[in-house]
Amino acid sequence: MDILDYKIDLEKTILKIKKNKYKKILLQMPEGLKNKSIEITDLIEKKTDAVVFISADPCYGACDIANCHYKSLGLDFIIQIGHTSIPNLKKEKIPIDFINAESKIDIEKVINKSIKFLDGEKIGIISTGQHIHYFDKIKKILKDNNFKAIIGEGNKRIKLKGQILGCNFSSAKAISDKVDMFLYIGSGNFHPLGLMLSTNKPVIAADPYSNLIKTKELDDLKDNILRQRYGAIARSKEANVFGIIVSIKEGQKRLKKAKKLKNLIKTKQKRSFIFSMDYVTADNLNYYRDIDCFVSTACPRIAIDDYIQYKIPIITPVELEILLGFKKWEDYQFDEIFYND
Repeated sequence: MDILDYKIDLEKTILKIKKNKYKKILLQMPEGLKNKSIEITDLIEKKTDAVVFISADPCYGACDIANCHYKSLGLDFIIQIGHTSIPNLKKEKIPIDFINAESKIDIEKVINKSIKFLDGEKIGIISTGQHIHYFDKIKKILKDNNFKAIIGEGNKRIKLKGQILGCNFSSAKAISDKVDMFLYIGSGNFHPLGLMLSTNKPVIAADPYSNLIKTKELDDLKDNILRQRYGAIARSKEANVFGIIVSIKEGQKRLKKAKKLKNLIKTKQKRSFIFSMDYVTADNLNYYRDIDCFVSTACPRIAIDDYIQYKIPIITPVELEILLGFKKWEDYQFDEIFYND
């Protein structure tokens, strides 16, 4: 099935629904594909005997599997479109299919355009799940232009070779000492920014949707973000009471990390309280005025993307360690979620 600029393979999932006689199904989709949820639901219901419930809540990734409120509907199957699975994620009691949305936009033009921006001989190739099926073509283009493409294997949170998530850059870090720079294929700024901060290597981003190459603007964005994060730590310098945020989303739930941070805070004779949340928003936290600083163990994007919305400073676990003196600012790293957090 083709949706907008993506190819989505629903046939295997439909066969699975028929074979297992699933009757109540939940459909989860990211914001960019939600306007096609009616079309997809119609197709599934015409080809099976199932009733499909469309989740109108946000769906931020494979870490964001429908919670217990949805399970109370009596579901026997969940379909999440637009994300690849997280291999080490706790197995759900309700079966779930992750259906990747593979981009149909040809990357040849933008990759050829990126060649003149590449520096060095060994180039690390990195992308999200939407473009990885083009890696063989990218490798050939680079080889034809006298570059060697290197693709890394991520840890147990990563499904595909060369794939990164907004919370995990292990595929890049595995090869960072073997490459001269990284070529990121995809849209947006967060993934290439995280790539820069996690590897300390030069990064250029090739956006096949806009056919634009990002170089200097990524460096400028990195500098701006680092200034923002330094400011967040400085604002929290006199904090004595901390709120540690724990997500109830299975793929973002870092209980071990939260307990470790609570112990670190205690060693400095400061107090902390743990807040559990599904969707972490400023509106839900801004009225806890007894808290001097929040520390998010949930999605790493929260403290960075939404920082300006928080009246109370919000920082990452790494930034807390810097604030408390367990690490130096020179040791700053991008917060990532691993399989043993």
